Amino acid sequence: MNNLIYNEMIKIIRKKRLYIIMAIIAILVALFTYAQLRNVQTIQEQLGTTDWRTQLQQQIIDAQNRLNSSGMSEERQKYIQSRLTQQQFYLDNDVNPAAPGAPTFMRLFVENSIDLLLPLMVMVIAADLVSSESSGGTIKLLLTRPVKRWRILLSKYLAMMLSVSFIVLSLGVLSYFISGIVFGYGGWNYPLLTGFKMNGEELDTTNVHLIAQWKYILIEFGLVWFVSMVVGTLTFMLSVLIKSTAAVMGIMLAALISGAILANMVSSWESAKYFFMVNLRLTDYVRGMAPPIDGMSLGFSMSVLTVWAAVALIISFLSFTKRDVY
Repeated sequence: MNNLIYNEMIKIIRKKRLYIIMAIIAILVALFTYAQLRNVQTIQEQLGTTDWRTQLQQQIIDAQNRLNSSGMSEERQKYIQSRLTQQQFYLDNDVNPAAPGAPTFMRLFVENSIDLLLPLMVMVIAADLVSSESSGGTIKLLLTRPVKRWRILLSKYLAMMLSVSFIVLSLGVLSYFISGIVFGYGGWNYPLLTGFKMNGEELDTTNVHLIAQWKYILIEFGLVWFVSMVVGTLTFMLSVLIKSTAAVMGIMLAALISGAILANMVSSWESAKYFFMVNLRLTDYVRGMAPPIDGMSLGFSMSVLTVWAAVALIISFLSFTKRDVY
């Protein structure tokens, strides 16, 4: 099995897609670092102060003004209201939710990458693990080896797991070191508030407590890795079922983009909560944001994603071990 996994990793590395993904992440991190720096400078110029309390108070006032404006959707109102309540809670407890530093940037960057950017990077790796060999005809040569089919497919899946883990790790490392050049590398032990929970229209602060930022980041990266593995597993299944890599990428791209749209539009469509793409933003539960559909929770979303991944794995192995190869 070790040799099989090694061979699969060599194939992935030779395609140079991991290097391209790292380059894309590095470029995006640099762009977002500059954008964040400009945003901080603009706010400081407008308010004439670097005091975070004054800045947070202004954000609260702006949120209240937006809530009073007409033409805003119900989902957007719920989002702004939950953010406003959290900001006020941070202010009352004298905790800066966006203290400058590379760890803060890394946390914010991964929160905004969990439902689209990272899944797209994972999809690029997983989309052709099997389909490229089927379309190229090399699968026939691979299956002539005295190795059971399930072991061959398992080696590909484990290679995908290693690649996904490397992508998530790369995102953390690159975002930390690149943003640290501008914002500094301190802030790991800075306190953050967690435990917010939405109960209908109200934000429940009963279980809110302080946690060191490095623990908060570990929790979020664990959730990000879980989401990436689910997306990778679903893409892996399509790669087994469909010979065309382009078709696999097209299907997953459509699913991920539709999920980003549905998450803002499905509050009244209760059965949509069983779609995997609506459940990808697991970090929102840690932040205490309102779920897309009432009744959704971290446990529910993780259960839904686990079922999708398990079914995808079963279909992958049954299809690969039973079908004829022409």
